[in-house]
Amino acid sequence: MQKRRKSIIGLACLMSAMLIFSSCGKKAEEEKQDTQTQADTEKEEPKEKEGQGNLNIISPQAYSNVDGLTLEPGTYISLIGKEDGTEYWKMVKKGAERAVSELNSALGYKGEDKIKLNYSGPSESESVDEQINILDEELARYPNAVGIAIIDSNACSVQFDLAAENGIPIVAFDSGSDYQGLQSLCSTNNTEAAQTAAVNLATALDNKGKVLVFAHDSKSTTAKERQSGFADAIAKDYPEVEIAEVVYLDDLEEVKGLLAEEQNQEAKIKPDDEKAAQKEDFTDEQAIRYILEQHPDVTGCFTTNVDATQKVLSIVNEMKESKDTEQAEFAENLKMIGFDGGEAQMKALENGELEGLVVQNPYGMGYATVIACARSIASQGNEAVVDTGYVWVTKDNMDDKNISRILY
Repeated sequence: MQKRRKSIIGLACLMSAMLIFSSCGKKAEEEKQDTQTQADTEKEEPKEKEGQGNLNIISPQAYSNVDGLTLEPGTYISLIGKEDGTEYWKMVKKGAERAVSELNSALGYKGEDKIKLNYSGPSESESVDEQINILDEELARYPNAVGIAIIDSNACSVQFDLAAENGIPIVAFDSGSDYQGLQSLCSTNNTEAAQTAAVNLATALDNKGKVLVFAHDSKSTTAKERQSGFADAIAKDYPEVEIAEVVYLDDLEEVKGLLAEEQNQEAKIKPDDEKAAQKEDFTDEQAIRYILEQHPDVTGCFTTNVDATQKVLSIVNEMKESKDTEQAEFAENLKMIGFDGGEAQMKALENGELEGLVVQNPYGMGYATVIACARSIASQGNEAVVDTGYVWVTKDNMDDKNISRILY
């Protein structure tokens, strides 16, 4: 009887062990299946390459890849921006470098056979003379193609004629001109982007009030298109919104002269006196502040690029700290919309200092410009205009995946 009891106990232990092992085995199998499912999901959704989001918004899409392009070993492409070293132009360079890298990889070029890229730009922001000097130097090296962001739409025609005589195609990017020999323009649709800014600023102002426009210059096509695009949208759809003044930041000499006159009058100095204040002594920031102070009834402001935005924003922030309560209140209530991205711009947006930003795609612009240059070199033809896209960014959407992957 005892022996039988031991057998029953042994059988029960064996069955318990089998259940435990079965349970463990089932759990292990489930974990294995979960791991496999996760691996399959990751396989189905490969990680997007850095900068791919920037390329996806280029139109036509033929300018977002190197498919079908064949260039000779050692091909030399020169890109000339409006400036060297700032965040925007660094992204242009980075996008261009990716395009060249992919071309070399696709064509199997190594060492001296590699397609070469040189990016350069004026050390002083938007210096027309320096840009022309750089263009002269690059043409003397006989590149296979040149991409240039034209600062002054009326400049460079002599250099472009020389390039045409030597069979060097010219592609414009960021900002073009009316020169007939340009192969293509790789740029933001500035008119449409400015209209987006107009709609959003008018909305922020409840569709009524006065606004100031600060344009970064009076020479480039980008400034002209953004200013006119904004003004046209306001005039067409927002009759109760008035543009009080358009201010060109390369044309502040008259304002500086007024400041000098006021200072001289306060000091009771005659204009021909050696001690008279000179307009050159006043900064752009002082001139901007003077303009803002002359428009106390303005409630909105549109700035057309990163330099204009940062200059105006710095003055507005100073005015917020003013002991003059009316001035401080004016600055606190001013609704601002600007252009371009970058760390300082994003911080201002996050802090609520800006209502929104129209952010361009400099990475995609650099990439598309290299592709346009390559197509010209290979005699494949080009679209007259390549739209490199933009995004409307606010504090509320800046962390959205589809937006954040394009920001810089």
